[in-house]
Amino acid sequence: MKSRNLVRLFFTTLLIGGISTLLTSFFVKSETYAAFLNPIDVFEIFGLLIFFIGLGFVFSLVSQMGFFAYLTINQFGLGMFRGLWGPIQVILIGVTLFDLVYFRYKGSDGETSIYIYILVAVAIFVYGWIISGIKAKETNRKAFIPALFFMIVITTIEWVPGLRASGNDYTWLMIIPLLVCNTYQLLVLHRITERK
Repeated sequence: MKSRNLVRLFFTTLLIGGISTLLTSFFVKSETYAAFLNPIDVFEIFGLLIFFIGLGFVFSLVSQMGFFAYLTINQFGLGMFRGLWGPIQVILIGVTLFDLVYFRYKGSDGETSIYIYILVAVAIFVYGWIISGIKAKETNRKAFIPALFFMIVITTIEWVPGLRASGNDYTWLMIIPLLVCNTYQLLVLHRITERK
């Protein structure tokens, strides 16, 4: 990969993270915006926009670190485990989905229904399956499991700070940009590496 393409990937992903977080904030933090709309306080609203774009840049950087860490882990796994690396990834996907439900439910002390956690895990799995299918279709069948591993396991690891935050606002504010940035990086990588 040429350094020019790497720089373009970095800044494009950074921009995507900022924009997706800003758009997500309109829904997740709507009451914060509403507080400055009656009466309209342009300075405060501008400050909120800058804050959420900056926060999105941070989420994008987390996503990019996870992506490049995964590329390293995948090469390490292929070299060390060879043919077993695929089944190991499938097991880790299962463990991660179980953890998303069980440990979050245990951490809530029963205050939130377990069905909410199951729904979130299923949604991430389905989304990851769709994106992995697209990746496999655009490259080759062998790319499906690594793509699914990245979309579920690595995204969940990146999401840990959001999962530990008090309240649900930052949990949702973080996962959407992570999924968007990870999807972009995964689906654009083979296009960048194929360029002459």
